[in-house]
Amino acid sequence: MKNYLELVEKILEEGELLPTRAVLKSTGGKPVSAFTLFGVQLRFNLAKGFPAVTTKKLFFKGVVHELLWFLSGSTNIKYLKDNGVSIWDAWADKDGELGPVYGSQWRSWRGPKGPVDQVSRVVEAIKTDPHSRRHIISAWNVGEIDQMALPPCHLLVQFHVSNGKLSCMMTQRSADVFLGVPFNIASYALLTSMVAQVTGLVPGELVMSFGNAHIYENHVSQAELQCTRKPVKLPTLLLNPEVKNILEFGYDDIRIEGYHSHASILAEIAV
Repeated sequence: MKNYLELVEKILEEGELLPTRAVLKSTGGKPVSAFTLFGVQLRFNLAKGFPAVTTKKLFFKGVVHELLWFLSGSTNIKYLKDNGVSIWDAWADKDGELGPVYGSQWRSWRGPKGPVDQVSRVVEAIKTDPHSRRHIISAWNVGEIDQMALPPCHLLVQFHVSNGKLSCMMTQRSADVFLGVPFNIASYALLTSMVAQVTGLVPGELVMSFGNAHIYENHVSQAELQCTRKPVKLPTLLLNPEVKNILEFGYDDIRIEGYHSHASILAEIAV
């Protein structure tokens, strides 16, 4: 995860302080600016270990439950709340609804001929036409952006097959590098590994392309602290080998072994 820390340092040193639409609840809704770089990329070789940040504790339980929630097609936070995950609470309405966010777009994109299950379709395409350049899942549904509580940040996924390995490139329009990006890295590494298993491949590389990569000004001291910490050995991801359908993974089918990290670093989320 050295490359992640290098990105944090680069933003702190070179980022331009720009206004954002985000606010802090602790200050009564005061707008918060962010140190920003545009157009950066991170790459992770998944054969070298599962890319879980070790310079602070990763909420892996939340990573797993959120991804399973996406894959279920749900857009209500009840499942997350029932499993002790509150990361979407700030955007949900009083009934827990978020509008047609990730789960809706991944599993039931509203096409002219009816709903499209992008996840099932891309898995089948990887099996039947592995070298296609169209292994894509898109969450950026222009016609429904205004109905979403939060337009998708990680908006496009493309899979690539080479030499029996499955790689993934994820494009993210907006990247909260201190709080959100470690979560995103783990989530897409997990998704890539799950898709690889059910298509008879092994995980290759995870490539993450960020448009607006930023560190909020209220996270600077925490980010600086993280940069003083030395990464430790990456853990190993273990998936239940009996699962052969991407939609049949459950929480108990997914775990990481050998995860050791520095202590958590708390920071208020900008909404």
